[in-house]
Amino acid sequence: MKPALRRRLREYALLMRLDRPIGILLLLWPTLWALWIAAGGRPSGLLLGVFVLGTVLTRSAGCIINDLLDRDIDPFVQRTRERPLASRRVSPQEALVLFAVLMLCAFGLVLLLDATTVRLAFVAAALMVSYPLFKRFFPAPQAWLGVAFGWAVPMAFMATLGAIPRVAWLLFLVTVVWACIYDTLYAMADREDDRRLGVRSTALLFGSMDLLAVGCLQGLMIFGLWLVGQQAGFGLAWLAGLVAATALFIWQLWIARDREPAECLRAFRLNNLVGMAVFAGAVVDHALRTN
Repeated sequence: MKPALRRRLREYALLMRLDRPIGILLLLWPTLWALWIAAGGRPSGLLLGVFVLGTVLTRSAGCIINDLLDRDIDPFVQRTRERPLASRRVSPQEALVLFAVLMLCAFGLVLLLDATTVRLAFVAAALMVSYPLFKRFFPAPQAWLGVAFGWAVPMAFMATLGAIPRVAWLLFLVTVVWACIYDTLYAMADREDDRRLGVRSTALLFGSMDLLAVGCLQGLMIFGLWLVGQQAGFGLAWLAGLVAATALFIWQLWIARDREPAECLRAFRLNNLVGMAVFAGAVVDHALRTN
């Protein structure tokens, strides 16, 4: 491969955030929770493949459209000024072409599913594209991010069961709350830059009550997941996963207690382990029931 092509591909990978897979994982965990619950612990290989690969594609496309809309803001934020679009190493035209390619690939995947799930996928695309705009005027854009990230939950239930039961909408709401938790911690690292640039976030909305608000949301999420377990008929393994998630939440609050940007980002990244703990509880609970 020629060096120039290698450098170009590297820039595209950075634009898609493939070097920072945490965003993909935070989108993937609720999808996996939903697939396991909907399928009784035995999701089909086709659905797993479609939703896992679809998560990678849509998250990557979402990063591109976010950076494209923020390309005149990111140069003034310490954490984002070296992004390919912000530093002008990738042109808006290139970004749009890459975005279109990723979305076409994702659309091709979803065509393997039923017609209703395909229609839900159009809603998911609209949510993803609109999220960056909400940071301009909506005081809690993290909630809209949660709706965008959580939309995979009803899609997974529809693709598996042909319906969206009550437990699916409960899990969807839990996912919205979770996004408010981790993205508030993320926004706390950029609070001063966001205030200066007029970008909205829950970190600014909550102000000095930010950690208290995050703690309340964490408690609400754990309670919501307990209700999900009640409706799904889960037992001790699910509860063990929730205990582990609770411990990780407490650890996050402790890490972020001084509101240092690097520590807030560290607390944010720990949410990957929260998602993993909840998923492990679902997997083990289903495995114990089938043995």
